[in-house]
This record gives sequence, structure tokens and C-alpha cells, in this order.
Amino acid sequence: QMPGTARHDRDMALQARRNLSKTTDPVEKLRLLCLARGSAGIKGLGRVFRIMDDNNSKTLDFEEFVKGLNDYAVTLDKEEAQKIFQRFDKDGSGTINFDEFLVKLRPPMSNARKEVVMQIFRKLDKTGDGVITIEDLRVVFNAKYHSKYLNGDWTEDQVFKAFLDNFDSPYDKDSKV
Repeated sequence: QMPGTARHDRDMALQARRNLSKTTDPVEKLRLLCLARGSAGIKGLGRVFRIMDDNNSKTLDFEEFVKGLNDYAVTLDKEEAQKIFQRFDKDGSGTINFDEFLVKLRPPMSNARKEVVMQIFRKLDKTGDGVITIEDLRVVFNAKYHSKYLNGDWTEDQVFKAFLDNFDSPYDKDSKV
């Protein structure tokens, strides 16, 4: 039997593929094309954009945007890509901030999920200051069951650092959530 998260991921991908034929909105189409790859689909597109960002500007011009879509094998025609790009290029500068773009591309969270996230956040924020710090997380994080720790590849600190990297922005590592 498949674990719940794998089943949820498969169901989400199937639902995205079904909804693709129904949408006329280019942003929604791109969202569904990414989600059809599973829950990490949007994150994967972000990875492609970050790799392309040679000058570390966190922005893409239209040609880079289209190249990133092609590299990720997302099939959109040029007109759809232009509509998406223009929707996110609010100031008409000819570039988009891809972190902002990816945040807006994610589907909205349900209220029930937001409440669960807030409960977890409050539990992790030991000081109650609205920020989860390394010190807050170190109290509740246990690296001893991580496969790389168990096989001796990593120390507890290395496992903890890898865990923290999931939450920190790749360009602004401030060790806070």
C-alpha cells in the first residue's frame, strides 16, 4: 500500500492533468503543467530558473523565462508565455523576479492547512517572537533517525544544516523562518 503523501501526490498530479483541458488562463495552465509532475513540480521549475541565473540577479528577462520553460519541458506557445510574463512584469521593466513569480504560481492553501501550519509554527517558535530561529529548531529537531546519520555519512550537525536549508532562501541565508 502506498503511503498517504505518495497517494496524495499522485492524486494531485492526476487532478492537475484532468484540469489542464478546462483552463484558458495561461498562469493556471502553467501551474497545472507543473503540478502534473507532482508536488515538487513548481520547485523543480524554480531550480531551473536558479541555475539559469548566472549573475545572481534573481530576475529573468523574457528570453530567459522561455528558455527556462523549455528546459523544464513545459509546453506553452509563445503567446501564452508572453501573457504570463506580462502579468508578472508589473513595472514593465522587461524582467520578472522569479521568486515572487514562483510564490504566486503555487496554488493557494486551504484554511484548514493554514491553521495546521500556524499551529506548527507557534509550537516551533519557542520564544513567541514570530520568528523561528536555529535555537528554536535545535530544541525539537532529532537527527538520529536520518538515513545519512544512521549510515555514518553525516554528523547530527550536517543533518540539521541540510534540514535548515529547506527553509532558508538560497540567496539570503539568515537562518530564520
